Amino acid sequence: MTTDSAKDSARDSARDTATDGRTGIEVEPVAGHIGAEIRGVDLAAGLDAAQVAAVRSAVLRWKVVFFRDQRLDHAGHVAFARLFGEPVVLPRRGKASPAGFPEIETTADRLELGERFGMEHDEWLRRRRHTLLRGWHCDHGARVDPPAATVLRAETVPPYGGDTTWANLAAAYAGLSAPLRAFVDTLRAEHRLGVGYQPRPGDDAYVRHLLHHQTATVHPLVRVHPETGERVLFVNGYYVEQIAGLSRPESAAILELLVEQATRPEYTVRFRWEPGSVAFWDNRATIHLAPGDHAHLDHPRTMHRVMLTGDVPVGVDGTPSEPVVGSEAGRW
Repeated sequence: MTTDSAKDSARDSARDTATDGRTGIEVEPVAGHIGAEIRGVDLAAGLDAAQVAAVRSAVLRWKVVFFRDQRLDHAGHVAFARLFGEPVVLPRRGKASPAGFPEIETTADRLELGERFGMEHDEWLRRRRHTLLRGWHCDHGARVDPPAATVLRAETVPPYGGDTTWANLAAAYAGLSAPLRAFVDTLRAEHRLGVGYQPRPGDDAYVRHLLHHQTATVHPLVRVHPETGERVLFVNGYYVEQIAGLSRPESAAILELLVEQATRPEYTVRFRWEPGSVAFWDNRATIHLAPGDHAHLDHPRTMHRVMLTGDVPVGVDGTPSEPVVGSEAGRW
């Protein structure tokens, strides 16, 4: 997601709702710090260079953008994502993912976990998200090179419930006091797959899976966005293990403060999905929360995801992230 003008475009924070006369694209912000709806473009028909630039600028400025009433199929989904980067090809995908499209991972709630680890999906979610902030995450944040962006497409959604919420990590960082910003600029933290999961009593097949497929990286607690130059509070509730150099009590208290800061309502936007909706977000500058209010509803929710290859985060001092186990930059 790089262009020569991207940095200048992202810093233009004064734009409100506007229609680009060259492209016909209208960008309408939907919250004060994050989120915009884009109209006037048919993603299935393809985008020209000016439209690509306009969408890219909106993503960098608003961190997540939304398109309604799109008619994308799997091939069109991949083609759209490819305009902005190289799609990730996962070595393993869920059984609902489509054959012939290795770039797409499909999440179907009733199929995602099933009895794979000896428990229903609902129990697995409860054990992963036993605190209010635990579910907040960026995609594959335990890797040394998390994806740069994600394009998520809704196929089937419940008539109510099932919303997704995103938080702007650049705004969260800017909202800290100056002394606290100066402090967290110097810190690094370990991000690890499965942090905080509550094991089942006795044997737990998911714990064995985590031990055999562990991924962990030491990331800067504040990363510098490679395109906008913004400082981003690189925290989340799902992957962050401990701040390096601090005791566990110190680390826990500071991480709780920072994740609470990142997810303050004023830094978030919540999106109501419809069939044909598409969300495109900057995975380097946001965390998001998958819905937890629809599991009891007798309605399916099927979503298709394409992620774009990312780079290794770099801290304020120029030091890059360091892999601990389980990932290598550029290799999935």
